[in-house]
Amino acid sequence: MTHHSARSSRLVRVGLLAVAIIVSVSTPSASERAGQVRVNLDAQLSMEFTKLVEQYVQVHRKADQAVPEVSNSATAEEVSAHVQAVARLIAQARGRSKQGDIFTRDIRAYFRRQIGRAVSGPDGAQIKASIMEDNPGAIKLQVNGPYPDTIPVAFMPPQILEVLPKLPRELEYRFIGVRLILHDIHANLIADYIDDALPD
Repeated sequence: MTHHSARSSRLVRVGLLAVAIIVSVSTPSASERAGQVRVNLDAQLSMEFTKLVEQYVQVHRKADQAVPEVSNSATAEEVSAHVQAVARLIAQARGRSKQGDIFTRDIRAYFRRQIGRAVSGPDGAQIKASIMEDNPGAIKLQVNGPYPDTIPVAFMPPQILEVLPKLPRELEYRFIGVRLILHDIHANLIADYIDDALPD
């Protein structure tokens, strides 16, 4: 082999080695690809949930606008009557709405994963204990039904709120037992809920 040919051969080998290194560095592993797919799917589910929440809020705001406002000097009875009137209009507008209309099957799975991650760390036991401290436990719930005003409001740890989609001012997350409630705080009704949202 001539000196020129040997040099060319070495250059080719070096070039192939460089390409192999670049490919091995830039090509994600199977686990990395699976993780990225999961992140993308979860982002899509979060957007889908936000869209369903926005649809609900539109119904809420139309109902609220249809009921005369109460004055700052209104009595507790007048405020309660206003809240109940808004709730009735929302329930009528939603028709035959049921559990799972907002928290669809895939969205429920996404929320359970997010909550599971939030309570899987070293502070997980403390987080769950704070939720259950004033938690009323298992009681009967109904979509479009009133949020029971005779039970204490369970604490919502910031670690869980941080991993869940943000809500508009009309709604909040609450735990009743191990169920996660989507609570319409202005109409005091249950928009939807997830069973077994808090892992054992």
